[in-house]
Amino acid sequence: MTTYLLAGGGTAGHVNPLLAVADGLRARDSETGVLVLGTREGLEARLVPQRGYELLTVDKVPFPRRPNGAALAFPVRFARAVKQARSYIREHGVDAVIGFGGYASAPAYVAARRERVPFVVHEANARPGMANVLGARTAAAVGVAFPGTPLRGGEVVGMPLRREIVELDRAALRAEAAAEFGLDPERPVLLVFGGSLGAQRLNEAIAGSWQDILDAGWQILHATGDRSDMPDPGASGYALRRYLDRMDLAFALADLILSRSGSATVSEISALGIPAIYVPYAVGNGEQRLNAAAAIDAGAAVLIEDGQLTPERVREEVVPLLGDAARRDAMRQAAERVGSRTGTEDLIALADRALAR
Repeated sequence: MTTYLLAGGGTAGHVNPLLAVADGLRARDSETGVLVLGTREGLEARLVPQRGYELLTVDKVPFPRRPNGAALAFPVRFARAVKQARSYIREHGVDAVIGFGGYASAPAYVAARRERVPFVVHEANARPGMANVLGARTAAAVGVAFPGTPLRGGEVVGMPLRREIVELDRAALRAEAAAEFGLDPERPVLLVFGGSLGAQRLNEAIAGSWQDILDAGWQILHATGDRSDMPDPGASGYALRRYLDRMDLAFALADLILSRSGSATVSEISALGIPAIYVPYAVGNGEQRLNAAAAIDAGAAVLIEDGQLTPERVREEVVPLLGDAARRDAMRQAAERVGSRTGTEDLIALADRALAR
């Protein structure tokens, strides 16, 4: 029996692909040992046990960004986290480590190297995080979600996706999805969302242009975010929700998407072959813009900069696209070419090769 230690967490961007691979390993062989290494503070502390996997924890040790007290304490704290990871590897007879970035990954990579256990790095973003940059230098293999990701030895394997996305039959679910959101399955739908917390820029743009979208013959499914106080106009054909519990149904109904461009979002939309308009989040290190680059270059999506998304821009650029069926069909075909539903299997195959060596 092979035992894997999957390391990562902190955010959904790390936890969801980790869980997809855990499920993929178990689906392939129910006797496979699957353990997860994370921290007590990250999202994994809730999601991993819910999915039925054992969570092992190490101390959360952020990399120091500037010289201060935390930087002085970093070597001792990081060494402790590595020691914790090494003890787990020995105690559970771990054969291979797969890391997904985040606070738990860096000590897992060091521990695996010292225990002479092969480890594989997976990077979900087009601009890699520090833990994976360091881990890639000595990893047995490196998988990336997007072409052009600057990691040593990176191979494009795509994004490990949730089974409900991989197995989604959009046409078969369209009627159910329309009933769920109170929309007409025979009329096209623009899906707008900005993540669980929403995106104020997207909300404001739609608040000032929703009537133009309806007048173009389209419907709107708009997830405003849990913290949004945007009022619901109560218009026929406009379904406003704070949060989408059934993202699979939302995708089943979408004929065009207006959204942020987080790595999982771009990967899921491309895998499903849905044309998109991406509005990268302007805060951070610019990874959202890079995440969307391959889809945009392929013609599967268009990009509107965050500061340029206004109701006027929606009327000038989005509404004309709603009326251009030929262009949307070309975008759909391009998305099908650039997207992949086999990220889980491809990353597991990469780990198999690393183990074989």
